[in-house]
Amino acid sequence: MSGILHDRPEQLQMIQEGLLPGEHVIAVYDCIGVGTGFIGITNLRVVLQDKSFVGNRVAVTSVPYRSIQSVAMLSNKSMLGKFYSSSAIAITAGAKVVEAEFRGDGKAKHAHDVILSLIMNAPIAGR
Repeated sequence: MSGILHDRPEQLQMIQEGLLPGEHVIAVYDCIGVGTGFIGITNLRVVLQDKSFVGNRVAVTSVPYRSIQSVAMLSNKSMLGKFYSSSAIAITAGAKVVEAEFRGDGKAKHAHDVILSLIMNAPIAGR
């Protein structure tokens, strides 16, 4: 498991157990805030754990890069121009926008940059 950026070993293991052939994990980051448990970034998709379902149910949702229209860094106005000290990103896929807030500043930038790089190279659906 070493060498893969991650916060919690059990989250990394959960992602690794669901990998497809040829897929590898780039990073798994624990998230804070309502609903989100963690975000996993692989070479094929973004995996989001959502804890906001009624009855203590948890969803693990896979979003292939070809379905992601945009990824954004989120910043507070009060950060005095330090845009990249943000600790949150927003991912737009279809009509849904998912926010992920991280523990620590560098994780949001890393997640943003990796996802942006992979969506820029993802084939467009229907081609």
